[in-house]
Amino acid sequence: MSSRTIRISEPLLEEDDITLVLEALRSGWLSGGPYVEKFEEEFAKYIGVKHAITVANGTMALIAALYAAGVRPGDEVIVPCFTFAATAAAVVALGAKPVFADIELETYNISVEDVEEKLTRRARAIIAVHLFGHMADMKRLKRLAEEENIVLIEDAAQAHGSSLEGVKAGAWGDAAAFSFYATKNMTMGEGGAVTTSNDEIAWRVRMLRNHGQESKYNHVTFGLNMRITSLQAALGLAQLRKLERMNEARRRNARMLSEGLRDTGLILPVEKPGYRHVYHQYVVRVDPERVDITRDELARRLRERGVETAVHYPRALPDQPFYRALGYPPAEKICPNAAIAAQQVLSLPVHPKLTHEDIRYVIRAVREALGMEG
Repeated sequence: MSSRTIRISEPLLEEDDITLVLEALRSGWLSGGPYVEKFEEEFAKYIGVKHAITVANGTMALIAALYAAGVRPGDEVIVPCFTFAATAAAVVALGAKPVFADIELETYNISVEDVEEKLTRRARAIIAVHLFGHMADMKRLKRLAEEENIVLIEDAAQAHGSSLEGVKAGAWGDAAAFSFYATKNMTMGEGGAVTTSNDEIAWRVRMLRNHGQESKYNHVTFGLNMRITSLQAALGLAQLRKLERMNEARRRNARMLSEGLRDTGLILPVEKPGYRHVYHQYVVRVDPERVDITRDELARRLRERGVETAVHYPRALPDQPFYRALGYPPAEKICPNAAIAAQQVLSLPVHPKLTHEDIRYVIRAVREALGMEG
């Protein structure tokens, strides 16, 4: 066992983060106020949209975006088979039905061809997840949504700062949901946001997050409490202002990993032409036809060498007990690529706190674990 541990994920927290949070604390603004407003203004400008509305977390952002865009009980929403559970759970929370579409194995994002196959007259929305930091094919999805007159929602929880032809994730769909959980490319600890340039959607999200109040004790529509605190907003501001630096560190680390592992037989991440990958995760695929080791055995050997790994995600959503109980067929029947990914993916450390030496150590450890020279 190695005495050294390289973690799979660590937030980059520096003095500027601490200073701004303390400033917010000393201001007396603990809920709402200028820090929340400033964060929303700067985040909307960064993404390139008219509105950014903060909410309690990324799951609430998905629910709010879907609700504000008109998704209601009985509607069908196309969701990728391979994503975190919150994407589909947000649909279920509104009484709508997730319809699972397969992914493309190159990027792990939703397959436009399978979306076309799964659309019915009951379809109300498509959720495009930008998984691991590489955007989905938003040009084709946007065109398809417009042709079918349905809503396009982006799940950008892992894609802060990613882009396609210079347009950032969060600016393509009718609305987008972001997460600021501790492991994201930028963090508030917990927190989320909905971005949109649609004034009506923005108004509905603002009403939903604050008890439906248009003014104090004037409840004009249905609402809940989805607000964030000023302390979260202050941390978010500090993180946002260095997001590009943190993303470039991830991209640098990813380039080093790809160079060091390109001859190993592992299937490495891609960055398609015109896209900017921000490597929320650096995900390799351990294909038994290419390497003489299983994914789980590789993870075990890396753990012995002090390198943390993770499996994002070990089950495609239709194979989760909840959805099997609802009668969904196994993923291998309706989403075969997602079933393959769930069996083969492995995330390696790529976060911005890693040094060049850390990355070189990860490369050596992977090569040794595969029975190659260091």
